[in-house]
Amino acid sequence: MSQLSTLAAVDLGSNSFRLEVARVVDDQIYPLDSLREPVRLGAGLTADKRLDDASQARALDALHRFGERLRELPPEAVRAVGTNTLRVAKNGKDFLGRAEAALGFPIEVVAGREEARLIYLGVAHSLPVSGAKRLVVDIGGGSTEFIIGSGYKARRLESLYMGCVSWTLRFYPTGKISKGSLRQAELAAGVELETIVRDFTAGHWSEAVGSSGTARTVGEILQTRGWTDGSITPDGLERLRAHLLKAGDVARLDFPGIKPDRILVLPGGLAILSAVFAELKVARMILATGAMRQGILYDMLGRFHHQDMRDTTVVQFMKRYHVDFKQARRVETLALDLLRQFSGDLRAAPEYPLHLLAWAARLHEIGLTVAHTGYHKHSAYILTYADMPGFSKMEQAHLSLLVLAHRGTMEKMKGQITNSLDLAMVMAMRLAVLFHRSRSDVRLPKLEAHCAGRAFRLDLAPQWLAGNALTAAALKEEVREWKKLGVSLEVPALDQVGVEPEAMATG
Repeated sequence: MSQLSTLAAVDLGSNSFRLEVARVVDDQIYPLDSLREPVRLGAGLTADKRLDDASQARALDALHRFGERLRELPPEAVRAVGTNTLRVAKNGKDFLGRAEAALGFPIEVVAGREEARLIYLGVAHSLPVSGAKRLVVDIGGGSTEFIIGSGYKARRLESLYMGCVSWTLRFYPTGKISKGSLRQAELAAGVELETIVRDFTAGHWSEAVGSSGTARTVGEILQTRGWTDGSITPDGLERLRAHLLKAGDVARLDFPGIKPDRILVLPGGLAILSAVFAELKVARMILATGAMRQGILYDMLGRFHHQDMRDTTVVQFMKRYHVDFKQARRVETLALDLLRQFSGDLRAAPEYPLHLLAWAARLHEIGLTVAHTGYHKHSAYILTYADMPGFSKMEQAHLSLLVLAHRGTMEKMKGQITNSLDLAMVMAMRLAVLFHRSRSDVRLPKLEAHCAGRAFRLDLAPQWLAGNALTAAALKEEVREWKKLGVSLEVPALDQVGVEPEAMATG
């Protein structure tokens, strides 16, 4: 970790963007610097779920400033994570390209439950260690995350599509606050909460914790006014509710020490928080200083210490979907060996692609639990849409692509494989599956693999192929499949083996 003594997390929230830079000492993280930009990205979502030009401009300006601070850090020391607004924005993919250019680092968009896991990790590290079960509630700009956990382990995770920005825009579009609008906002939040009440209500946990903007803003106001000791209580919420109704307009709210952009979205956040207290039977909520950005830092630290949550998730999926562990290991071993050889020719840094290919090899047959026919399609579907703790949505999409491509016709991959390294990963995966089609510990010949752009070559002993006619036929068919993508696969030993191509299943 000496070369990574400094880590940085970027949280692209729906209300604000945050940067946290920290120093790593042993297994602890100590803050060095932090920046916050009130971008209000969620406020820029149009009715048809597209980010408007103004919100994109605010976001890019903030990311340019973050990028200046991060310029000297290596890529592996920085992790940027996008949340709800970037999950739902229809033009999010186009925006992400410009956002990454502005920041200078890749940006991951995570699913709601993965966001919840990272939040809990940050909160847990900011509180005294306890074996008691805690409910953590994080009201963000576009979504609210709910987690029950103990120690550093999240046990139950949920994410609901309601946040302080979206609720404020929906129920207080002009800034006017009335009993009717406040009640409507609370009732709507209560309806959203109905789906999780049974598993998250009091009795499933012994302590409630609030994190991030809304809870901390409310806690500060309640303490400053002398209504509570800094924790949040039903009585404190009722006093604040009465105060907002008396003001009648967001423009007339005045809370010294509270940032103006926080006051703007307070009505929506308060309605959600009030509904949480009512529906989940919360009597008192303490506040945590940790949040998602700290969780990102600790998750990065875990990866460097070979405690990667993604590895844990893959093992859990292999068990859940009854994967043949021996076959997965055979495919993984050969695929990684081939990719290392391809990477040498490409002069590519293989570390992350090797991890990705290993995960794909371990999970490529999870679709067999659905049906054998077209199982690679079922596997790809699961990897695209399942909750996979530790993985970003882009990582899941990449895994899904590799798994979809590992068998069947290559015509389905036209336009989906865009660079040489992805081609090499798919080639390695398909060849590994092909050579281990017997699902037994066969003794393979020495395989020498080379690539140059869209041209691949595989050298092996012709004598071995002559004694393995099915594999020879499958290799001839594989050569034909890759031609459909304009990719050449040369296997010189095939010229010395007279065998007709085997009929292969397509899909």
